[in-house]
This record gives sequence, structure tokens and C-alpha cells, in this order.
Amino acid sequence: MDLKLELAVLPVSDVDRAKAFYEKAGFRVDLDASPTDQWRAVHLTPPGSECAILLGKGLTAAPPGSTQGLYLVVTDVEAARAELVDRGIEVSEVFHDAKGLLFHGHADGAVVHDVPGQERQAGPHPERSSYGSYATFSDPDGNGWVLQEITQRAPGR
Repeated sequence: MDLKLELAVLPVSDVDRAKAFYEKAGFRVDLDASPTDQWRAVHLTPPGSECAILLGKGLTAAPPGSTQGLYLVVTDVEAARAELVDRGIEVSEVFHDAKGLLFHGHADGAVVHDVPGQERQAGPHPERSSYGSYATFSDPDGNGWVLQEITQRAPGR
């Protein structure tokens, strides 16, 4: 049985501000519906993605900005970062973990070091190995995103 992740709900405080941010980042607006004053749904999809995000009013009780570690996989992290910066999005510099340990993004663009022994280094992975280079950014509420460079998938993907 296939289980395909297709939608992530993001808690935001200002729907119009969040929608404008994601449009500026290049996300496509698939739906903007508000059948009542108490409910609004904005469905956006990142370029090339099969998984979309949903933000709005009356969708979740989660506090705005509480979603972290959303990964956008790219084939060239430096080019993806440059495109977002050109679109007016504030993005961290490209970095890698010298020890190759996992992490997740944080709302302020910093990296939360959940794994003991991580060693964040400036610039892409020296060998540009897949899964090894990152940049982070956050939406206006602090929902945290990670750009991760993958050029060759791990077996089974």
C-alpha cells in the first residue's frame, strides 16, 4: 500500500500575510476559499512538489509558527537559496554538518542541535554529497523550512 504525504497544515496568525509570503517564494495558489467568516483555507504547492501546504483560519489549534523542520529537497542548494533571496526571502547561508548528523530547522533560521556531536560548517558539503548541504528560512510566523540538497537518492527511494 502506498501512503503518500500530500498536505501539511501550517498554523499562521495572518492568512493574507502568509499567503503573500509563500506566493513570493514561488508557491502556486491552488485554492483560496472562505465559505464562512470563521473558516478560510489557502492551499499552496511548492514548485515541483507533490506535497502542498494548507494555511488559513479555523484549521488548527496549533500556535502560529509552531511547525518546524519542513524540508524542501533541491538538486542545487546554492541556486535554490539564490532564487529565494532574489524573490526577497531571507535565507540562511548554505551550511553542512561536518560530522554528517541529522538536524532540523528552527524558527529563527538556526539549527536545533538534537544530535550530540554535530558540527555545523559554513558552505556546502565539501564533496557535495547528497543529503549533506542545507539552508534554512522561516515564514513570517516562524514556521521553519530547510532546503536540503539531494542529487542521488538513498536506495529504496
